[in-house]
Amino acid sequence: MRSVGTVLALVILATVVATFARRWRMPAPSLLVVAGLAVALLPGTPQIEISPEIIGLVVLPPLLYASAEDMPWRELRAVWKPVGVLAIGLVLASAAAVAAVATLLTPLSWQMAFVLGAVLASTDPVAVTALGRRLALPPKVQVLVQAESLFNDATSLVLVRVAAGIAVASAAASWGTAGGEFLLLAGGGTVIGAAVAGVVALIRRRTEEPVLETVIALVTPYAAYVLAEAAHTSGVTSCVVAGVILGGRGDRLTNARIRLQLHAVYGTVVFLLESVVFSLIGLALPAQVRALADGDRAWPVYALAIAATLIAIRLLWLAPLSAVVQRKGGIGRMNWRVPVVLTWAGTRGVMPLAAALSIPEVADNGSGLADRPLVLVLTTSVVVMTLVVQGFTLAPVVSASGIALEPAHTEREEIEARSHLARAGLARLEELAELEAVPDIVLDRLRRSLTARLDDARDRMAEHNGTVAATESADLVHRQLRRDLITMETEELQRLYDTHRISDTTRRRLQRSLDLEEARLADA
Repeated sequence: MRSVGTVLALVILATVVATFARRWRMPAPSLLVVAGLAVALLPGTPQIEISPEIIGLVVLPPLLYASAEDMPWRELRAVWKPVGVLAIGLVLASAAAVAAVATLLTPLSWQMAFVLGAVLASTDPVAVTALGRRLALPPKVQVLVQAESLFNDATSLVLVRVAAGIAVASAAASWGTAGGEFLLLAGGGTVIGAAVAGVVALIRRRTEEPVLETVIALVTPYAAYVLAEAAHTSGVTSCVVAGVILGGRGDRLTNARIRLQLHAVYGTVVFLLESVVFSLIGLALPAQVRALADGDRAWPVYALAIAATLIAIRLLWLAPLSAVVQRKGGIGRMNWRVPVVLTWAGTRGVMPLAAALSIPEVADNGSGLADRPLVLVLTTSVVVMTLVVQGFTLAPVVSASGIALEPAHTEREEIEARSHLARAGLARLEELAELEAVPDIVLDRLRRSLTARLDDARDRMAEHNGTVAATESADLVHRQLRRDLITMETEELQRLYDTHRISDTTRRRLQRSLDLEEARLADA
């Protein structure tokens, strides 16, 4: 990018478009791609060239880490087998199918067709997470889509390295070498990511300074990525593993005030990076097309055929897998809706673009890779197609499938959880009352507050509307007791989640509510 002014203009454009996307209830990634493409076609728009270092080192680590942190352990354990099948089997099948189609239809050599297949073989965790936030998918379906997009990148990136090595060296494939490289990249990345998570957990347990905690949280994904890449393993895998481990233990590492601050800071960082990177995808395509040779002008046809191939192979792979999983009781009753939604949710995004940009420009003999510009154009255009077509239509597909959770279901689950928390608080309060160590006036105030919460939850259960009033803090004794009750409510909330009474979404929402109240008590 040419100047700081261009970067600032891009940030402003992305922020404005993302803001309107939220207001219009449209998928922000899809709208940002369209906006970037429209701006790039305007006369006088400076040419945007994306640096692979910026995408790979600056943008990807925090976005991957944030997506991994949102991964609930319970649901992940329930779907790890189908995730493993998709993360390896479907990636290999997609790469082979795209390579075959590209070899038959496009002027690409078989080596570069293999590179293209490897680049486009995996779904994108950033795009999938951003699109999935708008949808009320059942927890297992949401986690299956999100976990697949996180863990299939390791397989895809190993394929890209192997395929690029073949294309650069013009050598035959050594599958034994490829298997060893996969184990080194994925296994090494897993070990380094787990080690980084362990060190960070030890540090965060001993830190109560909000600013230092925020800096540690921001540095963690970069540390995991850079250390893994320096060790010649997978930085992506390292980031994902660190995020999953720390995300599952985040509530135990910090207090309420720090969790709220981290949530606000990371939310801002993720919003800005997602907005900018999806805009860049649209902005980059026209410049890449202009760099094509005259013989490659049929690229729209090639891109359409490859996008259709990816969708078809995904559906053909998911349909029997979904039937097996559903028969075993993994995801609802048997129907066609789940594989269709899973297929349509498999969008491409930032990861394929970063992988394509990492392809070397010259071969080992010093000659340029003539097919590289076409691979870049086909990668970016397929990403744009999936984000625009599947992104804008995913919500209607989910709605038509009938598998989305109704708002009433989510509300009822939250109301029931609030009722359980109030009962846990009252039970703890009665234990304290028996000790006769607390003034009666404080006990009465807290008892009335918790009883009001319980009554309100019962009213909402009947009417499915209204809001729960926050308990006001009074004097020091009141605040101390209320914090003790919040601790009990937090334990009850975790118990409800562990016993599958509530979803991870409800747990996070109520935990944030408890954190907000605890922070207000600390400030009073």
